[in-house]
Amino acid sequence: MGRWRPDARVRLMEAALALYGERGYDETTVAEIAERAGLTKRTFFRYFADKREVLFWGSELLEQQMVAAIEAAPASASALSMIGAALDAAAARFEEVREFVGLRQRIVASSRELQERELIKTSKLAAAVTAALRARGIDDDDAVLAARTGTTVMHFAFERWVDDPDRTPFQRIARDALARLKEIASAG
Repeated sequence: MGRWRPDARVRLMEAALALYGERGYDETTVAEIAERAGLTKRTFFRYFADKREVLFWGSELLEQQMVAAIEAAPASASALSMIGAALDAAAARFEEVREFVGLRQRIVASSRELQERELIKTSKLAAAVTAALRARGIDDDDAVLAARTGTTVMHFAFERWVDDPDRTPFQRIARDALARLKEIASAG
């Protein structure tokens, strides 16, 4: 019991990020991450399925928060208004982990494997948002279009937010992007 210290998940995440930053994602092993965190490989696998999941942990929470925001939107809300509420929920989550996501974004951008994983997670998020919109009575095609638009706006805003030297809140960047998209659509 001498090795036990609280926050094993956080320690593993910090160790992984440090090693990915120092050596690169591909060159880092689970054993090295566990050792850096002062834990065992077995402990690593209690928290993460593989070394990729260190970077994607919490995506289920993001999905749940975005879906909950859609569910809680007023009955009169349009599909894009519900997407706006979901983006606000994403903003709250992203702001909680702002320091982590900048480094995470650079690591993901450096690996095709991680970029593919990001696309899978985005697709899963879009499916969950689509289902939430359908449950709110939005037509099937409109729900798919709004959900995919929402995830595109989220990624567009995320890329700007991560690199923003002024540290503008994600919510403002995302809301501005959604408003710009509405203007573009109405001009056509």
